[in-house]
Amino acid sequence: MDGNLLEINENNFKAEVLDSALPVLVDFWAEWCMPCRMIAPVIDQLSRNYKGRVKFVKMNIDNNTQLATNLQILSIPVLIIFKKGKEIKRIQGANPKSTIQKEIEAAL
Repeated sequence: MDGNLLEINENNFKAEVLDSALPVLVDFWAEWCMPCRMIAPVIDQLSRNYKGRVKFVKMNIDNNTQLATNLQILSIPVLIIFKKGKEIKRIQGANPKSTIQKEIEAAL
């Protein structure tokens, strides 16, 4: 995991995501998920490109099942962009960098 990405959990989700002054992209993933591994380098690269403008965090759904259930994470990978504590975009599946980048730009 890149140094720009923070691994979050149910305990710090509110502080790191909902209370963030910056828009936050949350990467919901699991160790066993091959598509999650496929997009990980893209998320790492985007986290560097948007440093200081968008916060990037990762959450392992296997370790945070209650929050994943509450957020209706039905399949992974899923990226959710939060702004001012609200979900504004959900990106389902292993999408190309251009698709993810377009959604990030729309959130800014």
